[in-house]
Amino acid sequence: MADQSTSQPRKKLYIETVGCQMNVLDSELVVARLREQGYELTTEIDQADTILYNTCSVRQHAEDKIYSALGRIKHIKRRRPEVSIGVLGCMAQKDQEQILKRAPHVDVVVGPGQLARVPQLLARAREVGSPQLAVSLDRDAGSRATITASFEGYDADREPAMRPSPFQAFVRVMMGCDKFCTYCIVPSVRGPEQSRPPAAILGEARLLVDQGVKEITLLGQTVNSYKYREPDGRITRLSDLLSRIAALPGIERIKFITSFPNDMTDDLLQAVRDLPLASRYIHVPAQSGCDAVLRRMKRMYTVSFYEDMLARMRETVPGVAVSSDFIVGFCGETEESFERTVRLVERARFKNSFIFKYSPRRGTKADELFPDDVAEEVKKRRNNDLLAVQTAISLQDNREFIGREVTVLVEGRSRSTTRREGWDGVDQLTGRTSCDRIVVFEGQQRLVGRSIQVRVEDASAVTLFGEVPTTDRIEAAV
Repeated sequence: MADQSTSQPRKKLYIETVGCQMNVLDSELVVARLREQGYELTTEIDQADTILYNTCSVRQHAEDKIYSALGRIKHIKRRRPEVSIGVLGCMAQKDQEQILKRAPHVDVVVGPGQLARVPQLLARAREVGSPQLAVSLDRDAGSRATITASFEGYDADREPAMRPSPFQAFVRVMMGCDKFCTYCIVPSVRGPEQSRPPAAILGEARLLVDQGVKEITLLGQTVNSYKYREPDGRITRLSDLLSRIAALPGIERIKFITSFPNDMTDDLLQAVRDLPLASRYIHVPAQSGCDAVLRRMKRMYTVSFYEDMLARMRETVPGVAVSSDFIVGFCGETEESFERTVRLVERARFKNSFIFKYSPRRGTKADELFPDDVAEEVKKRRNNDLLAVQTAISLQDNREFIGREVTVLVEGRSRSTTRREGWDGVDQLTGRTSCDRIVVFEGQQRLVGRSIQVRVEDASAVTLFGEVPTTDRIEAAV
């Protein structure tokens, strides 16, 4: 008699992820848990038995994208009522029952603090035939301990199939945020700041190494705020975590994102300098180059403080690559304020900057206190102008690498794949240097997952173009 557990068809799961690296990790963890319940991934939404959207609320565009997607799949639910549809993550925590009003065909709405319950909630929705809502408490709904407890720690088994590369993985070191920048919804949807125990982080890192991971990126909303106090009073900092993970056999590179300027401590910078496996790349958002705007944003530092921190970073870690974030068109930003931001970018010479137009977020202090008084066309123009300044700097910076050899961890095929005539089996591959620069080059697929030397022949503002030395090509072909 056939084993029914193996003869039954597996349920098909389609999941779409919007937003930051934390969301990418959350999706991996959810999929790992659902795999245990008999699901298998599909990229064909029409073939799925369960459709999940893991969402972001940092900007309006991300929310609009999800509501549009929910509208497009109504026909699937009408044609196949048994299909389960779920909205997960930050937008679920922020909008809650509003999602069910706008998209009544949704079966589960699950905040980031309740993701461990997704399998049970899906099963419950099918059983009772009504939508299931699971979210954490609001930040003002009780004591800090009570609110923190409602944002459950969730770090389940890992799912390699969900990673962009089998050799790279994220590890969450902390959850939540206590900075309360006036424009940001994250403290509300991700809850109070809480650092994970070092033993749990190291155990997860060992598991990833066993799965073939060579590069680990430590994640936190303000990752350099990490601090864990053991019962005996010992304190573990992010610098300590870097040292312990670097000691694991098989690890080749360690990164961390995103950092907060006020918590850029000397011990962390010294760890980046002294640990050969630590990436010489730090992402530390400035958000504005105007002190008046920074005060309205409640960023808790001045432009002078940020630049002093930047000088300390570059003095301690020679050659460190620094990237930043900027918001243009924030409430009350004048032309003079914007020009101060432009001048900061020109002085700081970031490797790259992520530039966003201000988007009011319901539930933030900025939405309550300040009018959104910068016209949309002005936001667009400032966005383009600042991007042009940063692009010119990035191009100059990248062109300095021409003629040099760099160490690249090969991630896989480049998005645009080409082949050189006369050399069989060659693809256009891509990888990153230790300072997080993207490198594209032609090479054998056997190079994927390896750290190799690439000679840089050309550069754009975002990419280095290189060539693998002949000896490496021959070795990879053997």
